[in-house]
Amino acid sequence: EQPKETPQPAPRRIFLERQRITGLPLYFQGYLSVRHSRCQEFRAYWTELRGTMLFFYDDKKAATYSQKLDISALTSATSICPDENGSAQFILMLSNGELELKANDCECGKEWKGFILTVTKLSVPPDESLLPGQLTRMHEVLEKEKTRQLMLNNCSSASLNRKSPPSSTLTTMPVCFYAVSRQEAIEMLEKNPSCGNLILRPSRDSKNYAITIQHELDAPCLKHYKVMSKGTSYIIELERQVTLPSLQSVVDYFVTQTQGKLKPFVIQT
Repeated sequence: EQPKETPQPAPRRIFLERQRITGLPLYFQGYLSVRHSRCQEFRAYWTELRGTMLFFYDDKKAATYSQKLDISALTSATSICPDENGSAQFILMLSNGELELKANDCECGKEWKGFILTVTKLSVPPDESLLPGQLTRMHEVLEKEKTRQLMLNNCSSASLNRKSPPSSTLTTMPVCFYAVSRQEAIEMLEKNPSCGNLILRPSRDSKNYAITIQHELDAPCLKHYKVMSKGTSYIIELERQVTLPSLQSVVDYFVTQTQGKLKPFVIQT
């Protein structure tokens, strides 16, 4: 059985580390007991719904997940079924099998099922038993996931349209890239000054990127710069445009131009 306690958010450091490792926005979290079709017993995990992925942690304070599951190919989910202990069970029907989930109670089970259907079907389920506050949060998650998927589709299309991209464009994302909004980037910088003062993130148009920095002059000063993706290059929108071959070189440009006063935001473990 999963612990009978109210889910609490992970400490900020762990939250940021999980976000860096997964590269996905957090939509819902809590204890879930899980049983794969091939297993005999349920096993309790601290579980996070990020994008269309479920991440399972052996411990609520663990920074690294022990398992993950892509639920983007969800075909359907069964009704919530309470058991004799008050727990709520339901089954996710996936293209490659079934996954049984068990929540602490029916209320929690309805939330989990609602958020899972929202991100996989890209619509809030018409469940009359959901509370107004729950529906509001699901609609907020729906808009975030639509934006995220639109950005992914645009990035995929751009990659397909490129001809023989140079090797520099095939490198991994800079360590200071986080899939966060402008406001989330601001909060990360303000609450974690020792981790750095430069974040690379998706731009609001979901097609390009942006740099958020925090200058320390007479007083903290936040600024945002748009980074346009054009062909195999990236253009920094300054008074005089700067064209660079990779996102890493964009980050390096800001660090170099400020003589190291700007430092990439990296979560300290």
